[in-house]
Amino acid sequence: MNLAAIQEELQKQKLDGWLFFDHHRRDPLAYRVLGFQPASHVTRRWYYWIPAAGEPRGLVHRIESGRLDTLPGDKIRYSSWSEQTGGLRALVGGARRVAMQYSPMCAIPYVAMVDAGTVELVRSLGVEVVSSAELIQHFEARWSAEALESHLEAGRRVDAVRAQAFQMIREITRGGGAVQEFAVAEFVRDGFAKAGLFAEDGPIVGVNANAANPHYEPSAEITSEIRSGDLVLLDMWAKLAQPGAVYYDITWTGFCGDRPSDEMLKVYGVVSGARDAAIARVRDTVAAGKQLRGFEVDDAARGYISSRGYGDYFVHRTGHSIGEEVHGNGANMDNLETHDERRVVPWTCFSIEPGVYLKDFGIRSEVNMFVGETEARVTGEMQKELVIL
Repeated sequence: MNLAAIQEELQKQKLDGWLFFDHHRRDPLAYRVLGFQPASHVTRRWYYWIPAAGEPRGLVHRIESGRLDTLPGDKIRYSSWSEQTGGLRALVGGARRVAMQYSPMCAIPYVAMVDAGTVELVRSLGVEVVSSAELIQHFEARWSAEALESHLEAGRRVDAVRAQAFQMIREITRGGGAVQEFAVAEFVRDGFAKAGLFAEDGPIVGVNANAANPHYEPSAEITSEIRSGDLVLLDMWAKLAQPGAVYYDITWTGFCGDRPSDEMLKVYGVVSGARDAAIARVRDTVAAGKQLRGFEVDDAARGYISSRGYGDYFVHRTGHSIGEEVHGNGANMDNLETHDERRVVPWTCFSIEPGVYLKDFGIRSEVNMFVGETEARVTGEMQKELVIL
């Protein structure tokens, strides 16, 4: 735990302190930010208070009294319900605005780790509970230089496997044959393994109407053939198989044959145009030194698609934070599923992946954007046109 950095950020955000709480390891964010892992089960509630200035303190149950011993500061012990309430009052006494892993209306479920009853308990002490979402982003979503390098290298390897997968589809379908979606997915997974990449799940390989299901994933039991005349979507994500590595996550689409339909070409143009509008919004705002929030990036992509008459067919957010997990804990590019007001901060990365999903096919185009101190960039290859397979 970097206490000085936490307290500096609390002061910047005009918060009196950050109250951590856990029971049965429900909040992995707390353990990562505080930098400790309990050696045994967490069967009783613990609290840890970091004020904006001064010494932190903890509150632990007597039968697990050593739970927070690796963290600095005195520890108050309790057994009864009344002692717990009194201990909490002693922890946060005098504080007015307290951050917790809470999200109003569960707008950001990634940080909504504290149950409603505990929030009510803390509020009963006369303090205002506010979301720790911006704090979590500061300490969880920002990358190191080493993480960025791991992302760029993963991108080079993933892009190579993607090209190989498209070539495999091309050779089979050009020869008059067919290949199962699941076989392509297995090809990708094998390519990842050979390239030293790790992916917890995926990839998505969808043909025609399956490509219109944003989270479709083929299996040995559920799979369709890809043939000449078909549209195919590949959504692939992976990271280097090493500690601290971060993900790279892309989606490309291609057509098996020489002549995609006019509608396919039109929809691809709409989707890629929306992607480029969102990229421009990020680049221009960062270059101008202005503040940018997640929902504004979504507005750029969604506005473009809506103006072309396909707004009803863009059914998910524009992008998500990327980290050691493919869906990270930073700002999402979202003004549909949530209204994400978190700032897009330097040294974070996220996807931009608008899509249009019709009855017979769907098209999505996904890139990753990294935001530095004064500039933002797409970190890998970017699809310029519908791939002709």
